[in-house]
Amino acid sequence: MGYGNLAKIRTFEPPKLKVMNAYVFPGQGAQFVGMGLDLYEKYPIAKELFLKANDILGFEITEVMFNGTAEGLKETKVTQPAIFLHSVILSKVMGDAFKPDMVAGHSLGEFSALVANNTLSFEDGLKLVSQRALAMQKACELKPSTMAAVLGLEDAVVEKVCEEISGIVVAANYNCPGQLVISGELPAVEEACEKLKEAGARRALMLPVGGAFHSPLMEPAREELAAAIANTTFSTPSCPIYQNVPTTAVSSAEEIKKNLMLQLTAPVKWTQSVQQMVKDGASVFTEIGPGKVLQGLVRKIESSVSTQSPQLPE
Repeated sequence: MGYGNLAKIRTFEPPKLKVMNAYVFPGQGAQFVGMGLDLYEKYPIAKELFLKANDILGFEITEVMFNGTAEGLKETKVTQPAIFLHSVILSKVMGDAFKPDMVAGHSLGEFSALVANNTLSFEDGLKLVSQRALAMQKACELKPSTMAAVLGLEDAVVEKVCEEISGIVVAANYNCPGQLVISGELPAVEEACEKLKEAGARRALMLPVGGAFHSPLMEPAREELAAAIANTTFSTPSCPIYQNVPTTAVSSAEEIKKNLMLQLTAPVKWTQSVQQMVKDGASVFTEIGPGKVLQGLVRKIESSVSTQSPQLPE
């Protein structure tokens, strides 16, 4: 073959890989006064769903969200439905642009994710979130309990220190490498914080929360919520959800139901869930809800992926 023929040989182009879109939904702590007001004023579908939520809940949650106080919004019975509403309504406002290949939610956010991927209806999702909030509030009142953020230690070290404390204290939220939240009885959490600082934690600070979420102290709330979940219709999801308990892709309505029943007393394995999503091909993470907390955590877990907030129609 002469050199002149080389120009006619076509260069090989590798096939373009499909961009896998992961949509993630935040949990408690992302709330702020005024959240959702812009959606309510601009999009008819948002206004319709917010007003429907007022009827379902039996109080004007829109008033607390749009014009209330930070203190009022911090009440668990308000916070959880408020974040759920903001997230779900945001996904509805996106319309045809909302095309997830997979979804996940951080704790409470799992309920938003399950409405977004059509496992739960809007009404059923909101009712369950409201029941969850009230059940958690009741469980918090049974015993003085709290949570604390631990920064700068390996997960295994935190777990070992918690095991050595007398009283209930467990690893509750695996947020990202070097950031783990512990949860349990007040004296046990206080003691664990001291021991963790001695073990080299950069910080171990108590969080302003109502109680020991994702610990054995939530068992009364778990039982109450499990009964409500059992009586709710779960449909086949439109895309897999990476749940907090197993951290792997789940597409079976029955499996989703079972995992959701375990969620309140089990740890939120966010780090492991995101790692699995990336392993399964996720390359773009869109956070649907108030704030950008999950975007920051995702980047700390896997710096190679891109994160973004949703693009809304004009």
